[in-house]
Amino acid sequence: MTSTTTSRTARPTTTPVPDNTLAGTPGTPGTPGTPGTPLTTTTRPRAAGRPARTRALVDDAVAALARGLARHSVTALRIALGLVFLGFGALKFFPGVSPAADLAQRTIGELTLGLVGPTAALLLTAVLETVIGLTLVTGRFLRTGLVLLAGALVGIMSPLVLFFDELFPAGGPTIVAQYVLKDVVLAAAGAVIAAVALGARLRLPGE
Repeated sequence: MTSTTTSRTARPTTTPVPDNTLAGTPGTPGTPGTPGTPLTTTTRPRAAGRPARTRALVDDAVAALARGLARHSVTALRIALGLVFLGFGALKFFPGVSPAADLAQRTIGELTLGLVGPTAALLLTAVLETVIGLTLVTGRFLRTGLVLLAGALVGIMSPLVLFFDELFPAGGPTIVAQYVLKDVVLAAAGAVIAAVALGARLRLPGE
């Protein structure tokens, strides 16, 4: 007796994906995360473009600021320094008005070995500082004014040597000492202005 077997062809058991399905199930070809299927990411051009545009605007603003400073900062420094000297010099024309009048009189007296009296010393200081201020503010006769400024700074800073014990007692620097010490800023500003007057220029990278 011969037995016969009927072979049945295996049918795939995969479930068809409905048309309204956005993505396949994991493990099926074409589904992100399935081996052999490249991962894809979605980007939003508008959101990605905003930081780039913001950085571009910031860079343009910084570049414009740098150009403005390169062109006008030294001129502003010159005028500001001139106004300081002009104001301090004008005050010395009126006795008892300038808080530095007594220090100026004593300093000039020490530097000239007593040849210049207090009244003449104060008037000389007033004229010198006023002339320096006018040359710096207007920009006319600037090199002459810078030479006068260099000489004036020697006199302005000399109290630190001539009256050191008086300006720096055991308790620390006095108000007058602090008044004199801040003049190092004026000296540094004068050096920058002199450098530009002699031909130096501020340059941006690439210029």
